[in-house]
Amino acid sequence: MTERDFLTPDLLLRAYANGVFPMGDDDTGAVRWYAPNPRGILPLGTFHVPDNLARRVERGEFSITSDRAFDEVIRACADRTRTWITAPIIRVYSELHDRGFAHSVEAWQDGELAGGLYGVALGGAFFGESMFYRVSNASKVALVHLVRQLRAGGYTLLDTQYSNPHLEQFGVVEIPREEYEQRLADAIGMNPTWWPVNGEDATGD
Repeated sequence: MTERDFLTPDLLLRAYANGVFPMGDDDTGAVRWYAPNPRGILPLGTFHVPDNLARRVERGEFSITSDRAFDEVIRACADRTRTWITAPIIRVYSELHDRGFAHSVEAWQDGELAGGLYGVALGGAFFGESMFYRVSNASKVALVHLVRQLRAGGYTLLDTQYSNPHLEQFGVVEIPREEYEQRLADAIGMNPTWWPVNGEDATGD
């Protein structure tokens, strides 16, 4: 069985619904599966935006879009010395995007892609996968807009998989697997709206 036969969009959706996600091995090309305990999440109700970043958002330094450049975003996220976003990962997430489950958020400046992020939306859960920037703070601004859209659309869970120093400034917390699985089960049964706020309305909370 080839990697293409094994790693399918349907398998990926079943894995996410059960709190499991894949990562590629940059050396071997193999795909491994993870379900960390504890699990990192960004609580949507207490998401913290540092003051200097809030000012950048309100000044509108970047134009924010969704799903306009998914392929460019995921490939930019993979463009680093070592990456878990291998060719099989790019392929299957691109297929998920074509099916409406994987989404990108783009930050543009002067018509050029300055940064962004991508992840998977399933029910009322959004699973953040990776971020990148070419202009300072572009990915952070994209994250702020993502959270505003998730709130507006009725999402309840923003899964970051792990905690790290970059996410600590936004209020990331770690929760036990049992609690995570309950939150995930509650979220999966929901039917929210992806990216419901447009134009100037997207700049407010």
